[in-house]
Amino acid sequence: MESERPRNPHQPEGASTSEGAPAFTLTEKAIEMVKAVMRREGVVGYGLRVGVTGGGCSGFQYHLAFEEQPSDGDMVLDSGGVRIFIDQASRPHLQGVTLDYVTALHGAGFKFFNPKATHTCGCGSSFAT
Repeated sequence: MESERPRNPHQPEGASTSEGAPAFTLTEKAIEMVKAVMRREGVVGYGLRVGVTGGGCSGFQYHLAFEEQPSDGDMVLDSGGVRIFIDQASRPHLQGVTLDYVTALHGAGFKFFNPKATHTCGCGSSFAT
């Protein structure tokens, strides 16, 4: 009998792509904070570009930016009214990843939870798979 894989506590219930695999998602707190930053920066209605580039101390690093429209070939998702744009090269690295907003004694900010990461650095912005 196959055992059921434990659910990622940062992965909202039922969030998946059309293929059934978990999609990139945002927690409720991340949605709230993305919308607050959009209002503050005057980019309400833009999408959140989420990407992965080579570099950082662990091999890859996450990238966040606001963009008015998706680029050709982007996967476009919606999470709580926030449009998310993911390019083709970043897609496999972001599959199953959840973006949260955390508050701690040392500060607050966005944090990526990547179940496929084999190593992450202390800053939480760099990872290896």
